[in-house]
Amino acid sequence: GAVEEGASIICVAGVEGAEGKFEVIDGLEVPEGRTVCTIANILAKDNKALEEVEEAWICRDKGFNCVWVSDALYKSGNDPVEHPGAIINSMRAKSSVKYASPKARSGKGEGAREYLGDILM
Repeated sequence: GAVEEGASIICVAGVEGAEGKFEVIDGLEVPEGRTVCTIANILAKDNKALEEVEEAWICRDKGFNCVWVSDALYKSGNDPVEHPGAIINSMRAKSSVKYASPKARSGKGEGAREYLGDILM
């Protein structure tokens, strides 16, 4: 596959849900001494809920190194509480879908003060 040919980044796009995305990278064999970055592309859903935040947490827990969420950041439009920065903070928060709500609320109250990493634009 791609990794054997030298790919160091695998982006899973066009697949619905965290489980479907995980199936693509499940069993990925990385040769010793190599590192492969796995990216999950999370699209905006057609509702007011923040399912994208929850999907980011699930993808993290399943082993993805990062998520691509550009479309989902602007779903709430001009909402003063759920602005793109608050959604990024919520996605970065180390929370669990079992114990936390994906409601961003400026990134506060979303679990431990640990972060997934930096999101670059």
